[in-house]
Amino acid sequence: MIGLDLILATFLKQSKEIENSDKKLSVRRTSVEIPSALNEFARIITGIRRSGKSTFVNQDFFKTDRNAFYLNFDDPALYSFSASDFAILEEAIERFQNENKGSKAVYFDEIQVVEGWEVFVNSQLRKGNLVTVTGSNASLLSYELGTRLTGRHLDYELFPFNFDEYCKLRKCDKTSESFKHFLEEGGFPEYLIYNRTDILKRLFEDILMRDVIVRYGIKDVRSVKMLSVYLASNCGNLITGSKLSAQLGLKTTATILEYLSFLEQCYLFFFVPKFNYSAKAQSVNPKKVYCIDTGMIQNVTLSINADMGRVFENAVFIELRRRTKNIWYYSEAAFECDFLYGRNVVPENAVQVCYELTSENKEREVRGLVETCKKFPGVKPLIVTFNQNDKISYGGMIVEAVPAVEFFR
Repeated sequence: MIGLDLILATFLKQSKEIENSDKKLSVRRTSVEIPSALNEFARIITGIRRSGKSTFVNQDFFKTDRNAFYLNFDDPALYSFSASDFAILEEAIERFQNENKGSKAVYFDEIQVVEGWEVFVNSQLRKGNLVTVTGSNASLLSYELGTRLTGRHLDYELFPFNFDEYCKLRKCDKTSESFKHFLEEGGFPEYLIYNRTDILKRLFEDILMRDVIVRYGIKDVRSVKMLSVYLASNCGNLITGSKLSAQLGLKTTATILEYLSFLEQCYLFFFVPKFNYSAKAQSVNPKKVYCIDTGMIQNVTLSINADMGRVFENAVFIELRRRTKNIWYYSEAAFECDFLYGRNVVPENAVQVCYELTSENKEREVRGLVETCKKFPGVKPLIVTFNQNDKISYGGMIVEAVPAVEFFR
């Protein structure tokens, strides 16, 4: 059982740590906005490990209420914390609030590792506390959470730095040159601060071990690592469970699909389906794989020189994923389109990604986009390039090509 003194001591230690981390990183996050005065709702913020969730909480909430209670459960001192200890935690919060002018703000990081956390969060809401929960696993948005906190939670995602945040940290203008560096370095805050490539390699290993292998009790560590490096080396390519099993000599297709689900739950990889109005058809068609961060791709890939076209496509996907979860690719025998996306389950926009439009590829890229738009009337076409502007007339449509600095917010 966790004691009251240990919880309070851990809280004080972590509060100092997060305050010091804020001094190292003064860039305010612009890629997500969260309301700060909705006491009846728990704010659920998810995102990959080390994307800056704790610092974001510090910047957006602690500065308006320095007497907030914060506890990170991913701390060795709390590894033995269990559901029976929530009563002690409740006592610790009440004591802290009584001694600190009655602050109602409470923040829990990685609390989902403790069974029954949803019940505890619900009890905190009933007490009138302003609850924020952060975690590195999308299972926070699980069926169980929806059941326990029906209508009482708001969900947000925090990714590594976008291009705007990257430029603010680097104190540079948004140019093609700075965007090229953004593609090479990615957006993980800690890596950008210290400029050490071993940080990204260690983070990749850490995510696999802590958020996949340990969390799900996987014994075949080698297979998970082999699969993950393969995926990072093949971003933008089509994959299926059966082909992965055959190519890598891994376990059954069912096991591979389970591993892929775990890797997506922790935000390390994303798997984009081919658009079809039938959910069943979407599930059986090959999916395109993308990684959370372009800097990570280039530090863990099997290829010495990563294909910049693929890296660029990956960056465009992550930018779209910040905006919506509803993203698909589309293809037929004679043409293909990199991305369809919309706010709901019906496509509203079509995006073709082309690092450089040339006389050799322009007709193919534009045709794929236009033919896709004809299949989905009302969908708006766009080509995203590295640094080209153009307006192209094709098949009765005007297709605009824009440089990355215009597309990336």
